[in-house]
Amino acid sequence: MYAKNAYDQYKQNSVNFASKDQLLLMLLDGAVKFVKIGRQAMVDKNYHKCNENLKKTQDVFYELMITLDLAKAGEWGPNMMSVYKFIIDSLVKANMKKDLEMLDKTIPLIEDVKNTWNEAYKASIKVR
Repeated sequence: MYAKNAYDQYKQNSVNFASKDQLLLMLLDGAVKFVKIGRQAMVDKNYHKCNENLKKTQDVFYELMITLDLAKAGEWGPNMMSVYKFIIDSLVKANMKKDLEMLDKTIPLIEDVKNTWNEAYKASIKVR
């Protein structure tokens, strides 16, 4: 019981004191986790769990779209917005059709977005 409470407190503190960049990476870690849980649930034909987790993944990308400052993003901003929209559309279609193949094509895109932001974060730390 104590260990669980300590872990919960650690998680809460890590979110409360994280930088904007770290929060972005946490969101993307969550997106990868949720989409993989959703994929397994689709394989298991647990469509409620599948739907729940794919919607959580979509929510992450909606949040990324909302927080993307196109005025500061430069020329890559609209490109990222297009990628986010494509991922959301693919998740919706895969979820509605219970299309594992489509989901399997979308997961690497989500992982690529996560890895891209992770590399950008690492590069920004070196510059500071």
